[in-house]
Amino acid sequence: MAAPLKNALDYLSAEWAYKPVGLVTYGGISGGTRAAHQIRQVVSVLKMIPVPEAVALPMVFTQIVDGEFLPTDGNVAAANLMLDELDKVSAALAPLRVGV
Repeated sequence: MAAPLKNALDYLSAEWAYKPVGLVTYGGISGGTRAAHQIRQVVSVLKMIPVPEAVALPMVFTQIVDGEFLPTDGNVAAANLMLDELDKVSAALAPLRVGV
């Protein structure tokens, strides 16, 4: 995990406690899957709740044409699933955030 990301998670952990986390990763063939596993462990300890749905973008640079990211139908479907889950989990966690 990059040091600036870990620093941001630590620094804002109180503000982000009891909030859901959705991950969008990119990389080589695995699309950042190993990085997502690391981040899930860290955010869980900081009282953030990672949702299982995620968006992985393997070989993402092949989807950038003339400086613009062109998502596939699979990318869009994964993002919609993740956003729907974030909405549900956020509503369920709302009572825990009162007075935090």
